[in-house]
Amino acid sequence: MFLSSVGFSIVIMSIWPYLQKIDQTADASFLGWVIASFSLGQMVASPIFGLWSNYRPRKEPLIVSIFISVAANCLYAYVHVPASHNKYYMLVARGLVGFGAGNVAVIRSYIAGATSLQERTSSMANTSACQALGFILGPVFQTCFALIGEKGVTWDTIKLHINMYTAPVLLGAFLGVLNIILILILLREHRVDDSGRQCKNVNFEEASTDEVQVPQGNIDQVAVVATNVLFFVVLFIFALFETIVTPLTMDMYAWTREQAVLYDGIILAALGVEAVIIFMGIKLLSKKIGERAILLGGFIVVWVGFFILLPWGNQFPKIQWEDLHNNSIPNTTFGEIIITLWKSPREDHSEGPTGCPVEQAWCFYTPMIHLAQFLTSAVLIGIGYPSCNVMSYTLYSKILGPKPQVSQGVYMGWLTASGSAARILGPVFISQLYTSLGPRWAFSLVCGIVVLAILLLVVVYKRLVAFSVRHGRIQE
Repeated sequence: MFLSSVGFSIVIMSIWPYLQKIDQTADASFLGWVIASFSLGQMVASPIFGLWSNYRPRKEPLIVSIFISVAANCLYAYVHVPASHNKYYMLVARGLVGFGAGNVAVIRSYIAGATSLQERTSSMANTSACQALGFILGPVFQTCFALIGEKGVTWDTIKLHINMYTAPVLLGAFLGVLNIILILILLREHRVDDSGRQCKNVNFEEASTDEVQVPQGNIDQVAVVATNVLFFVVLFIFALFETIVTPLTMDMYAWTREQAVLYDGIILAALGVEAVIIFMGIKLLSKKIGERAILLGGFIVVWVGFFILLPWGNQFPKIQWEDLHNNSIPNTTFGEIIITLWKSPREDHSEGPTGCPVEQAWCFYTPMIHLAQFLTSAVLIGIGYPSCNVMSYTLYSKILGPKPQVSQGVYMGWLTASGSAARILGPVFISQLYTSLGPRWAFSLVCGIVVLAILLLVVVYKRLVAFSVRHGRIQE
């Protein structure tokens, strides 16, 4: 998970300038498709790889999926070579990288099948911490590769141009190859029941002499659907928060592009570190109060975070009157909101006007969100999101139970697919609302969505129990 997340995040900051460089016809709306293609690919692939892992050794889908990602990264490094339609080659490359990332479902199903109920939360938290750490370090590596510059060096024999845009994906491909080697050498198929006793499964290469029969019983489909919905909401609200951070801070605090990229980058990196700490603390807290209580508490903390983010008072943001390039990106396309994260302040020598653009009518009557409000909200969301994230799929895996025919892989695939859909819809949702109606309406509706999620959780609270507990084989 660590190597995969590094391989993904290491290229994020360079996609937009690279897209502009290889194809002058690419616009902001096409950037939105490029960004969304990753999640679309993952959404399609997750159930496929999950189903595959149910009937064959998990090494197979893992190796094939990683190989697809390696090939896609290599394609990304060569998208500048064709004489035309370069942007479509990049679109395909990112979609295939996302398709390869569908193996997250296999990884989670492996952890669910290889751990007892007592071990499950700790193992899932460790996995999430490794993933979060990878997402933190990826952009750091990207910054180091920026020293290579746009010109770089060219290997004429194979027409490979190594520069600040292609070096990160080549490293991602190398990490993928390393991942395959580690899987071949270290990964062993292992499956236990909820008590920790080894049980037979099609994934086993060898059967154990002390295997036990897998318990029989039906899965609580209501709990399964409810957990999928809750997981969707968790990913949805964090995806929209990530998306809106830069335009929000530029509008409210009159930050330049350079300041926004720097300060917001520091804030998001700090949230990543905070998430790693939360993942570690969850392992201890879950033993005292249980996963359901942490999930409920996480949603409440997220709601408080977005409630604090609502505009209050009589102070209004600085208005950007000049009819110049709009640093706050008032257009409604998803791609244009993402652009701010990639644009280099060196593209023009004067930063242009700052503040809330006059094209956004709400700037004239909506109070500003004070910096203390924003930072407090970010800290709270940084606490609630990782808590809800890891608890959602930990509970999900326990609800499914140890039955091979139940398909941990397929169900985990659907859970991953719901998260991918949330990462597609969240940015689109917030970009439309924020631009048209402003932060008050946007964050009020987010608060409403979180309240609905809390109500759903309260309704199904007693049903979110482990398969073995539900059927009376293990006491909670």
